[in-house]
Amino acid sequence: MCLHNLNLVLSRQTSWRKIFENLGSLIQYAPIQTFRRRKLKQRAGQFESWNAKISSVTADCHASLILNEGYHQKDMPVQKVNDSSDLDAKVPPHLQCTSITSLTTTSEPSHRCVKARVVHKGPVISCVQKDGIEMLRAEIKEEDPLQRTAEHTSINVIFFGTLAKDFSQSARQGDVVLLADFTIKKSPSFLRDKLHPCQLEMDGKDACVYAKYTYVPLNNLKPKTVVNIYGVVTFFKQPFPSKGSDYCSTLKITDQTDVKVGCNIFSKKLEDHPVIFRVGDIIRLHRFKTEMFRDSMSLLNTYGWSTVTFDGTIDSPVVPRTSSKSFHFGESDIRMVLELRQWAANQSWISNDLTVSLSSVQPGMYFDLTCQLLAKAVMDSRCILLKVWDGTKCRHPLLNVAVASDALEGESTVAKDRMNLTANVLVYDNHLEVARDLKPGTFLRFYNLHTLLQRAPDQLPDQPEHLSFHLHGGTSYGRGLRSLPAESPALQSLKSVLEKHVDLDVYDEVNDGTLLEIWYTPPEAVVLPNDEETDTEADSGPSYTVRMCEHNTRQLTLARVKRSTPPLSCHVRARVKKYRPQQLYQCLKLFCSNCKTMKDVPDDSAVAKVFRESAKDSQPCDEQWAATSSASSREPGRTISMHISRDMVGESTHMQLIFVEGTTLDEICVLSRDYKNLVPVRSVNGRMTLMDLTAPFLFSGDKRYYGCKQCSLNTFQNPVFTGVETWDEQAVAEALGVQLMQYRLLIQFELEDQTDTLEALLWENAERFFHVSAVDASGSQDLQDKIQTTMDTIQPPDSSLEERPWLDLCLSVYTVKDDDRNKVCYQITNTEIKEE
Repeated sequence: MCLHNLNLVLSRQTSWRKIFENLGSLIQYAPIQTFRRRKLKQRAGQFESWNAKISSVTADCHASLILNEGYHQKDMPVQKVNDSSDLDAKVPPHLQCTSITSLTTTSEPSHRCVKARVVHKGPVISCVQKDGIEMLRAEIKEEDPLQRTAEHTSINVIFFGTLAKDFSQSARQGDVVLLADFTIKKSPSFLRDKLHPCQLEMDGKDACVYAKYTYVPLNNLKPKTVVNIYGVVTFFKQPFPSKGSDYCSTLKITDQTDVKVGCNIFSKKLEDHPVIFRVGDIIRLHRFKTEMFRDSMSLLNTYGWSTVTFDGTIDSPVVPRTSSKSFHFGESDIRMVLELRQWAANQSWISNDLTVSLSSVQPGMYFDLTCQLLAKAVMDSRCILLKVWDGTKCRHPLLNVAVASDALEGESTVAKDRMNLTANVLVYDNHLEVARDLKPGTFLRFYNLHTLLQRAPDQLPDQPEHLSFHLHGGTSYGRGLRSLPAESPALQSLKSVLEKHVDLDVYDEVNDGTLLEIWYTPPEAVVLPNDEETDTEADSGPSYTVRMCEHNTRQLTLARVKRSTPPLSCHVRARVKKYRPQQLYQCLKLFCSNCKTMKDVPDDSAVAKVFRESAKDSQPCDEQWAATSSASSREPGRTISMHISRDMVGESTHMQLIFVEGTTLDEICVLSRDYKNLVPVRSVNGRMTLMDLTAPFLFSGDKRYYGCKQCSLNTFQNPVFTGVETWDEQAVAEALGVQLMQYRLLIQFELEDQTDTLEALLWENAERFFHVSAVDASGSQDLQDKIQTTMDTIQPPDSSLEERPWLDLCLSVYTVKDDDRNKVCYQITNTEIKEE
């Protein structure tokens, strides 16, 4: 019944095919363009069910991934797998696996493959008979136990060209290999080696080798061999620049044999280095060369190398960390990781975790700190300030490093500073490259962080010293820092602590004196009459702005404006000395006209988290008013559902309001490109409800609309979807009981003329000033660039004040209450940028 009703809706919209294609592409993680090139059959009045459509897309994605995998495989003729079952699965359907004993020179090799173990591998040499092409001889032996008593169970294999070099680097003695597309020739060495009267030659363009990985215990390592290793990290350094052009990672590992081995990894790309978060992590090394260094065995990456790391915590998910897109990971890897976790958990060295919280820090300590970045500022060419917190309160007063407000990138930390929750970490020298790339809100971990007691510049001698934090240059003792993925299991306890302080953000925002003006709309102001005495002669030069007010008043200097008694409207001419926020994406705010609340637009990481949590174990809700259809996603336990009001069945596209359940943020963004009104929902006890209003309640094209948490009813008790001609954001909000928050632009200017400086807000007049709608700018990079271009014209980068254009402005002067006292505020009104 539900599917039938949904198909009535879909029968009028060919765009739904595109929606399914895009949704399928996200589920499969394949390029969207793959589906846009496909020509889908159109059948008037009849559409497949959701499950059939997604299954079709899944099949196409699978084919696309196979093609992509094949492309990577051509880069490395020898392909490696983890399990024997994986090796058997590599046998193409047109090939038959045959025994070595049955091979003869008359056998047809094009339909055969051989599975055996490498018992000998020779060096790569030049073949004179083939014009010096590289070749390698190896001996393989039958793996089937039923054939072990038969004659001629071993055979020589000759590899030529690239395959010879790759086999030398990738395969080792003891590996199980699968050979396909070989040529059978008579063996010239049969009378001498007594192996097999035939030999296999691998020199065709289609010849390929699959080899099963064999992992060597650390106590069995031999010098000058290429090996695969599993181990537990006992020490590590984050990648650092080597003396050459590479980055170098240094680590030490051990395994159940209690042997400890050092390892050095060199690579030009930082993303190729192993992602290690802490001592105890599990690491897998492929194709590493063993060497003796100062009488100790060490490992060095060699041709075709790769690394994969895993969290070493017992009961945490076995999730591989790697930048490679073609790595192998199977059941044997899971078993190996679980065994190493269990073994490492009982070792004494694993308990020596240097990670401590701010509440436990003492002066003079060297320790590891897991925290969240709140804000940062560049101090000079060799030092960056990182303001961080972990939700715990330090026992010692913390040093507050002075920094200009316009130099600080990120959120205000005023409230957290007052509560002794913010650590000001000074990062030096070789760690600056990582620090520059960090974004506020990122979770990170410091290694070998140092604390010292220092006096603030204005501190009295009898006052206690404050605790400062320093990440010194160099890499001794693993010193460094790195960002942590938001989904890392190691962050769960940190997040739970930070969530207890969620109200601090509101406190911080409201009590920040620089933003108090936004809560107040200026009253009707007194306008100075035209015969008011002018203080100074007007500054000459063209203005970049034009006043649009009808006030008949002369210009005042900024010094005169600051001496005036509010309320007042006046004209000024000034230049912009500086403005904030410097990161203009932060000037876009959400404003509730009902409770006068203003907040920042949530970033994608916070919104994505709400979607992930809502999608966990989500089951389709059952509402009598809705026609529903569902499909299983590729992720276990996640179901994707769409619901449409029965009142809208058969209506045209712009009349429909679609409720989407169980999607990720990326998936609903793709859907919203082709459909106007999408409302993300979740199921609670079988009933439909909106998500947490941290996330948008409506997606419409590139725009997202948010609701006020304090003023919204957020209910589906008695939804009414009739009598609406067009579903815009306001109509949707009213139908859902949501108080719509408006997009606003907020910028604070520091103005200067020849007499004084003055801070003024651009707030209610901002859209008119820039000739840009805030809601349109929220979803348009072009409009955001337009605002940036305007600001670069008002205050050109690296310009002096004299080089900046004059601005003719209309100012409103008014007062607001701040801690039971009146504060005079200034706001730019009735002013526009001149458009060429």
